[in-house]
Amino acid sequence: MTTTPGAATVEPPVTALSDRHAAWRAAVREFAETEVRPLVREMDDASALDPTLVKKLAPAGLMGIEIPRTYGGAGHDLLSVVLAIEELAAVDPAVAVFVDVQNALVASALLRHGTGDQKRRYLPRLATGLAGAYAISEERAGSDAFALSTRADADRDGFVLHGQKCWTTSAAEAGLFLVFARVGGDSGGLTAFLVDRDSPGLTVGAPKSKLGIRASSTCDVRLDGVRVGRENVLGGVGGGDLLAMETLNIGKLGIAAQLVGLARGALDQALGYAQRREQFGEVIASYQGVLFPLARLAAELEAARVLLYDAVRVMHHGTATERLRVSAIAKLLASEVAEKAASQAVETMGGTGFTTAQPVEKLYRDAKVGKIYEGTTNIQLRTIGGILLGAGGERPW
Repeated sequence: MTTTPGAATVEPPVTALSDRHAAWRAAVREFAETEVRPLVREMDDASALDPTLVKKLAPAGLMGIEIPRTYGGAGHDLLSVVLAIEELAAVDPAVAVFVDVQNALVASALLRHGTGDQKRRYLPRLATGLAGAYAISEERAGSDAFALSTRADADRDGFVLHGQKCWTTSAAEAGLFLVFARVGGDSGGLTAFLVDRDSPGLTVGAPKSKLGIRASSTCDVRLDGVRVGRENVLGGVGGGDLLAMETLNIGKLGIAAQLVGLARGALDQALGYAQRREQFGEVIASYQGVLFPLARLAAELEAARVLLYDAVRVMHHGTATERLRVSAIAKLLASEVAEKAASQAVETMGGTGFTTAQPVEKLYRDAKVGKIYEGTTNIQLRTIGGILLGAGGERPW
């Protein structure tokens, strides 16, 4: 028998979950299998979330994962958000995106930057079913999100918003919009506003028809003289740059979790099929040409998951630069493994994988957006490269 010196003091692996986290993951996995999976094809065909499913998310704790119990939430932490998104995405990435925006962007922004009054007014509603949307992108402000032109004109009662947002996820379902605008014209400070859906002048366009994550709504949002009180400025006037940067770092972890979950779902489907399908008298998993690509995927998926869970720790303990770096790396690698896993799953299943009879066809379509939204692959590489050039002799390795 051999022992490792100092083994008693070695920290557990980053993927080792506490009993609480393991129980939460198991609960979400069961919810995904029993409540989500039977509706996946129907929702994809209809390009809309099933309303009955949406109503079940809040009682399951999925609309307010980090929101404290005092506000009616589940009282969990950021890792719990990541675990929930990952589990849902293994079954349906579109549902995972809805939960992601709700928790990693909207609720997260309120928890970390909201005043006591804002938290009291909105957190209980979010936790019990009010859907949120994050409205920052515009026609000319995509990868360069801070190039937005939506303006907020100040008056004695607050602000008046004018502009149009594009690609706003969950806009069809949202009752609350976190809208970014410039106070004082194009050169003014970026500011975030909490805007209720029923505000006069706010119009939500029809959902766009998309290649993948079709049940997740993506709409334009028009703001024609929308009045917002000063009490609904989130993070202070001119504080939108910092707020957006910090929330989008967490948002990238949410997307990385979605992509890790998608990759796991695709790998599970491919492996299960390979162990059932027989050719030439053997199950096809016995052939190296089938098994080895899946084995490599399993290794790459594990690496992406380890990095994602570690990035959650960095969000709690790292510097601003470290948070920016790890969120970019986590999203970059997860998007690559998701696309690769979905593609390999289709190939493993052959002709049947190319039909809608198998779920991997949908996962293949869903995976593509992973390299586009929440910052394209090139934007992530630009972020990582910029940090490398600015690091001088201080490398993170």
